[in-house]
Amino acid sequence: MSTQGQAIADLWDRTFNKGDTTGLGKLYSEDGQVIPAGGSPVRGAEGIAAFFADLQAKGFKDHKITVQDAVEKGDILILTGRWSLSGPGEGGATQSYGGNWVNVLERRGDGWSTVLHIWN
Repeated sequence: MSTQGQAIADLWDRTFNKGDTTGLGKLYSEDGQVIPAGGSPVRGAEGIAAFFADLQAKGFKDHKITVQDAVEKGDILILTGRWSLSGPGEGGATQSYGGNWVNVLERRGDGWSTVLHIWN
């Protein structure tokens, strides 16, 4: 596991969990995209921020990413691992969700921006 990769994932989790969806959108590149499990791609910082704001409005919370592997190839960083969060289930009960997670990031100056975020 990459310490740097987990730090990037932890920043994403903190930003999501405090409800800062505008800040979340800023973690993505201008041409970044999110491809949700079974869903259509969402592109750009504003669209991504709106997508996650909608998830939060539906009651999804307590997101946690565990990075299991990191591969750095020049200005590209590929992170893979597991994700989990809680949200509404059948009958209004809180349910746990989780699965596999992949983030592809591009070096921008002295930091990283997500260009592709996908999960199942």
